[in-house]
Amino acid sequence: MTDNAPRIHPTAVIEEGARLADDVQVGAFTLIGADVEIGAGTVIGPHCSIHGPTRIGRNNRFIGHAAIGGEPQDKKYRAERTELVIGDGNVIREFVTINRGTEGGGGITTVGDDNWMLAYTHVAHDCHVGSHCVFSNNTTLAGHVSVGDYVIISGFAGAHQFCRIGAHAFLGMGALTNGDVPPFTMVGSDSLGRPRGINSEGLKRRGFDAERIASIKRAYRTLYVAGLPLAEAKVQLAEQAAHSADVKDLLDFIEHAERPLLR
Repeated sequence: MTDNAPRIHPTAVIEEGARLADDVQVGAFTLIGADVEIGAGTVIGPHCSIHGPTRIGRNNRFIGHAAIGGEPQDKKYRAERTELVIGDGNVIREFVTINRGTEGGGGITTVGDDNWMLAYTHVAHDCHVGSHCVFSNNTTLAGHVSVGDYVIISGFAGAHQFCRIGAHAFLGMGALTNGDVPPFTMVGSDSLGRPRGINSEGLKRRGFDAERIASIKRAYRTLYVAGLPLAEAKVQLAEQAAHSADVKDLLDFIEHAERPLLR
């Protein structure tokens, strides 16, 4: 083995057609499928399986026992060609499962950059995960779920099919949401998944100043505390959005809802 060759454990299986950057590391008893591409600096731990078509970017870490790019758990799937695309700098812990897409769902599952997926996280077919997210142990996303940037999902929490979770949202431990979670919103630690305010501490950590946070709080009160019908709340949010890009993002999210808004 030359210095420039991939560092692959002798018990690993790399199928013909897989493409690995020169410095990719592959641990013991790991399988890399034929239509898999893995970028530079990525480390694949022991006992992983990565099936294709799957594209994995640079500097990712798969700690071990992860099952990546498997067939979607969908009875309608008929072995059509679908794919999984993972970005850069992600940490994928033990027993994480991420499935490829389905033809009916657009054919692709995507994961952005700099995400942490802790043990036993499941990302189902046709999900789209943004960047800088943290999914704690046993986070479960059903099919077709969309997750924005900087979302934190606590342990044993999850989302129903086709739900959207907006950027900077926070789901408490065990929260199960069956509706769209607006950006910046905290969801309580209970099976009903009720809104419990905004993720102000997370916003502070990400550099949101007091004025921006105050505008988001005002929008949250309009949507959830004032007791307004949704149509009337949206009228008031539109007025507030004229002075706040964050409120505009919140309103845009609501306007594109496919499932009922979590209220």
